[in-house]
Amino acid sequence: MGNASSLVSGLRAGVACLPLAAAVTAAAAQDLPARPAAFTYMDAETWEITVSATAQAIPRYPGAADYTAVGYPGLDIRKSGEPRRFSAPDDNLSFTLYDTEAFRTGPTLRFVPGRYYGDDRAHLFGFRDARMAFEPGLFVEIYPVSAIRLRGEVRQGVYGHHGTVGTVAADYLLPVGRWLVSAGPRFNIGDASFARTYFGVSPIEAAINGRVVAYDPGSFYSAGLLAAVTFRQDDTWSYTAYGGYSRILGASGESPLVDRPYGNPDQFTFGLRVDYTFKAKPLL
Repeated sequence: MGNASSLVSGLRAGVACLPLAAAVTAAAAQDLPARPAAFTYMDAETWEITVSATAQAIPRYPGAADYTAVGYPGLDIRKSGEPRRFSAPDDNLSFTLYDTEAFRTGPTLRFVPGRYYGDDRAHLFGFRDARMAFEPGLFVEIYPVSAIRLRGEVRQGVYGHHGTVGTVAADYLLPVGRWLVSAGPRFNIGDASFARTYFGVSPIEAAINGRVVAYDPGSFYSAGLLAAVTFRQDDTWSYTAYGGYSRILGASGESPLVDRPYGNPDQFTFGLRVDYTFKAKPLL
């Protein structure tokens, strides 16, 4: 398996190198029009505001075999007339601080559902609750060409767990008239602290439960794919349907908590998003 902390450090280094890669690929991408850097999307005269509503089915908690429905809003503010940046349905909540045609970066935040005894009393007896978690961090996006988006994140758990986690994703974008098709791979990694929170079994938990043995996963990996189709009805309304799959790998994938009947290493996501766009003048 290797050392989890060294893998996380490698991910950090990889994300840190993304700005350098952006400079190289931007020079090679001849189909990208030049645009000066911008530190804000808000125009002094008019804003374009997109309000989103998303409903999706996701695993009840990391590694769960059953699913739950969740809904959440989204908000995007940009200059009037400026095209809206592509955002994959599984992107975490993000705020762009620096933006060019081929590169952007800023803070991000991910929410991780918690695992509680009440979720499955028949199988989770004796296990501690793994509380819902919040992971603030930094994202970086690169467009080596206009049809490919690369995104990397490094996040730190501050509630629920205190591990370091990261995500690397790539999306191929295919516009066809009013339609936009996107698809690409996903890779997630977490350190031992994250893995033990959601996939570890302590000796006390194993003794109380009586049906599993103690287990220390040491690290977390998952790999998968996400695909989405967006239909732009007009300048006001657009609709997105998407589906994703990921497989929990390595030591975490061998945890008793992702073995049936406790869980499943195969994790699916399905969802729908509706976007409504309007223009507004600044209030101040």
